[in-house]
Amino acid sequence: MTDVHPTAIVEKGARLGREVTIGPYCVVGSDVELGDRVALVSHVVVAGRTKIGAGTRIYPFASIGHPPQDLKYKGEPSELVVGTNNVIREHVTMNPGTEGGGMITRVGDNCLFMVGAHVAHDCIIGNNVIMANNATLGGHVQVGDFAILGGLSAVHQFVRIGPHAMIGGMSGVENDIIPYGSAMGDRAHLSGLNIVGMKRRGFSRDDIHVLRTAYRLLFAQEGTMSERVEDVESIYRDNEGVMDIVQFVRGSSQRAVCQPKVGQAE
Repeated sequence: MTDVHPTAIVEKGARLGREVTIGPYCVVGSDVELGDRVALVSHVVVAGRTKIGAGTRIYPFASIGHPPQDLKYKGEPSELVVGTNNVIREHVTMNPGTEGGGMITRVGDNCLFMVGAHVAHDCIIGNNVIMANNATLGGHVQVGDFAILGGLSAVHQFVRIGPHAMIGGMSGVENDIIPYGSAMGDRAHLSGLNIVGMKRRGFSRDDIHVLRTAYRLLFAQEGTMSERVEDVESIYRDNEGVMDIVQFVRGSSQRAVCQPKVGQAE
């Protein structure tokens, strides 16, 4: 049974699933849809054309679905769609899309957004993503499955972060981070592969060894980047993980691929 606290405000038109909990002093807008078993702990505001997937739990003072922080936004009917079983902690902010970015911001399933994390307009976030305290995404950022963003990290608009990547705390990310990559630094550089993350997710020693070998070849000093990508593809075309990286590097982007420091390609 849905449980709405007497102090909460649920505007007419809001759609509530089964067993939704809306705690003290929450505000739910008229165009909001809350899936089954969504829980707003207290003092949560969900506004705009926002859909929250089943089992997601949102903690106090989160602001979800208010207009994007983009001066080009003119009130167009854009959306924010949040998937299932996410945990959204205190003071997290998430904004809907804009006309210039496809009209939607999308968050996958089973993600954790720690205190103060920010998801800007037109971001696309995969499943099982973790954003630690005060990690911040600019507009139009894409984050792949199982990526982790450390505390106080900041990602420039239009950057792509590949699946299984790791961004170190307090890093400023201006360029695309390859799948399985690890990046760190004030202006982030590629510091190797996310070996710890891959081990935790059950990658075999052989899989990790192949990825490390391909990484060294891809970021070697000889030849151009396009030549090295072709070499890696020709050698590892049957390896799914390596081909994830190849396809990512060849993908459409407004940003360059983040590079290791000179002489530090693992």
